[in-house]
Amino acid sequence: MAAFLAACASRPVAPAPVPVPAEPVVTGPVAEAEGYLRAWAAGDVASMRRAVVNPPAYFEVMHQQFRDGLRFVSSQFELGPFQRDGDARVATYRAVHLLRGLGEWELEGALRFVRHQGQWRVQWTPATLHPEAREGDLFSRTRTAPQRADILDSQGTPLTLHGEVITIGVDPTRVRNRADVAAALQAHTGVSTAQFDAALSAAGTATSRFVPIIDLPPARYQQVRPALAPVPGIFFRRKSARTPTDGFAAHTLGRVGEVTAELLPQMGPTYLPGDLVGLSGLERAYEVQLAGSPSGDVLLMRPSGKTQVLFHFEGEPGAPLSTTLRREVQAAAEAALDGVAHPAALVAVDSATGAILAVASRPLSQPLHRALTGRYPPGSTFKVVTTEALLARGMRVDSPVACPPMTMVRTKPFRNFEGESLGDTTLRQVFAHSCNTAFVTLATGLGGDALSAAARRFGFDVPYFPGLTSAGASFPAPADAIELAAAAIGQGRVLATPMHMASVAAAAESGEWRAPYLVEGLDGGPSSPLSDGVRAPLSALMRAVVMEGSGKAGRQVPGLGGKTGTAEFGTVAPLPTHAWFIGFRKGVGFAVLVEGGGVGGRVAAPIAAKFAGAL
Repeated sequence: MAAFLAACASRPVAPAPVPVPAEPVVTGPVAEAEGYLRAWAAGDVASMRRAVVNPPAYFEVMHQQFRDGLRFVSSQFELGPFQRDGDARVATYRAVHLLRGLGEWELEGALRFVRHQGQWRVQWTPATLHPEAREGDLFSRTRTAPQRADILDSQGTPLTLHGEVITIGVDPTRVRNRADVAAALQAHTGVSTAQFDAALSAAGTATSRFVPIIDLPPARYQQVRPALAPVPGIFFRRKSARTPTDGFAAHTLGRVGEVTAELLPQMGPTYLPGDLVGLSGLERAYEVQLAGSPSGDVLLMRPSGKTQVLFHFEGEPGAPLSTTLRREVQAAAEAALDGVAHPAALVAVDSATGAILAVASRPLSQPLHRALTGRYPPGSTFKVVTTEALLARGMRVDSPVACPPMTMVRTKPFRNFEGESLGDTTLRQVFAHSCNTAFVTLATGLGGDALSAAARRFGFDVPYFPGLTSAGASFPAPADAIELAAAAIGQGRVLATPMHMASVAAAAESGEWRAPYLVEGLDGGPSSPLSDGVRAPLSALMRAVVMEGSGKAGRQVPGLGGKTGTAEFGTVAPLPTHAWFIGFRKGVGFAVLVEGGGVGGRVAAPIAAKFAGAL
């Protein structure tokens, strides 16, 4: 211890720090400075002028030019500390100016205060606006938007093209009869009266000489021009723009066009009138990624002609969007729907992954993407789910089943299509020929809990996001025996999109339900294995539908399995029906819906066979 103390004693002792006197705090006219900045933020130039000592004649003009030349949206200010400059006080401030079409410009400035008639007043110069500004200077800006990035297929090939389109628009000052214009646009372009009214009623259109309504490719424009050109108020503009291949995945890819007055407030301050934006589909949903952000400069222009860059906005290029679409599968889907008179949809997914390979909605003139957002009773295609539950309970393909023409569940009769009766037969036959009465009776013994559990294994009531807005599928728990019977045959309150029913067919082929997805990177969503031991018999039953049952329209397609559906809807007898077919072939699960089309085996099955045969 003594040695330790001795060692410490031999070390030099550092001198105590000398206190540094604190810089005196400079007080200043805080209330006056805050009031001036509040008035500036509110654009109240009159109040600002009253706070200035001997304001120059160009005070208002320079403020107006500062605001208009740079296209201010808003300004926010934060008051900083004061400094002494003789008898004056100088307050620093931080400003964040939001410029329309560019973004936020942050700068630091100063307010100089002097005493005038016993009050603190602002001693204003152009440098109050910006430290570099002088009398006679003008503020201006530049702006350059990047080229919009492409939407790609699963192989990285662009699905979007750049070419000429024609914008069909309206000059509100030249419209003689608004109803005539709306009717013509709806009849020939599919633009609804509600869409037309919204476009014309949007802020900023009252004084506009051209309100864009819809963009059309040249070929389509040539078809509708003779009918639209004579209508007073309708005009056309040609422009270079990016467009999808005519009709190819049109609802999914979406449209690009000039931002409308109605849409502009939703797009945010970095957009300007005339900017090209996504108006629907993936173009709209992934607008920020595809469009990137503009670059630009804030400029100060001297009377001598010299220009000084005060700030540079560094834009970002758009980033391509990779989808799971396969061009050849999409082409097969489009071809299969050619000539279909009723509204229709076709969706195909990879059975092993859930990736959406093709998605098509018809008609092209309607904005509704019924393949993803249309919810319909699935009808007898839901018997795939009911059969999975029965197989999980121990039934076999050859288990005996009765198929009478009619059966009663409490007070409600259930009948087969066109009064068909198979008598005493097997599960294979009632599935292949879609016997309603057999499945209604089997569901009674199965119970609502077991059917609900099977529906969930196939993704019903499971939330997922495929990359675009979708309605998914729902299976409300049956409240009684009648609801259970209706649900077992895909009626009652059961609803599903064509996309979801494609995933049901894919699950029957692969043995596991996987949430369908359209955009790369969204894989890994919800999934659920089917019950043990059901995959092989379920696939065999779906093959029987095609080879010997209600789906015989596809029996010439090797390896095709499926299930037909004829789903009743509405309230007025005789009830109209949607035509369904869901199926699989070569690792692709798919669904075909023809809305109000009639009988699944007669209407949807031939479309399915045409599609599957092209795979």
